[in-house]
Amino acid sequence: MKKAIIIGASTGIGNALAKVLLENDYKVGITGVEKTILNELNQVPNTNLNVKYLDCTSHQSSEVIHDFIHWMDGLDLLVFSAGIGHLDKNLGFEIENEANKLNVLAFTEIADISYKYFESKGQGHFVAITSIAGLRGNRIAPAYHAAKSYQISYLEGLRQRGIHSNLSISITDIRPGFVDTGLVNKKNFWMASKEKAAKQIFNIIRKKKNVAYVTKRWLIVAFVVRIIPNWIYNRV
Repeated sequence: MKKAIIIGASTGIGNALAKVLLENDYKVGITGVEKTILNELNQVPNTNLNVKYLDCTSHQSSEVIHDFIHWMDGLDLLVFSAGIGHLDKNLGFEIENEANKLNVLAFTEIADISYKYFESKGQGHFVAITSIAGLRGNRIAPAYHAAKSYQISYLEGLRQRGIHSNLSISITDIRPGFVDTGLVNKKNFWMASKEKAAKQIFNIIRKKKNVAYVTKRWLIVAFVVRIIPNWIYNRV
């Protein structure tokens, strides 16, 4: 039985992915900040599921992750699915910095904890749910786009480190487009259900891909976004 931890799984993509992993014979530890939902999950009679509250910005991640590892007696996969972003203009530093605290600082801490554990074992798989937003900056949410760009670059660095160390550590960067997680009130272009996204993510994890888009059609958008000239992009 494989063993996995999902950071940020009380709702959204992380929650849907946890269900897929359990259905595929994984032992799963999940964290989140929605206490009511976590309490409900704790009532589910499943010996392969362990649920813990974790605010990633509280610097308690190491303790929680190692508690899960002790409970599972090992770890094969860690998925960072936590994230925050405010899609409103001009909210000021304090609000923008919330994206940095979680998507940059907490992400880096958890990526480092995970990589060092896998390094000690000589193998493992670290997966992060980044975003297609990390490909370019954007006036609507500058900090969110910049933070996701940081994650993409950091994952590339970890991947290179594993290759040069001759370790069997896989690093997967999953870049979703629009996914209906309940945080957006309106239906957006090519919006997928979280269940569909989770199934595609599970297949990506099984194949240990380096980079993948969810849903697959967002690869087309990513290609266009990368090549569009600045003078056009800045006017979109």
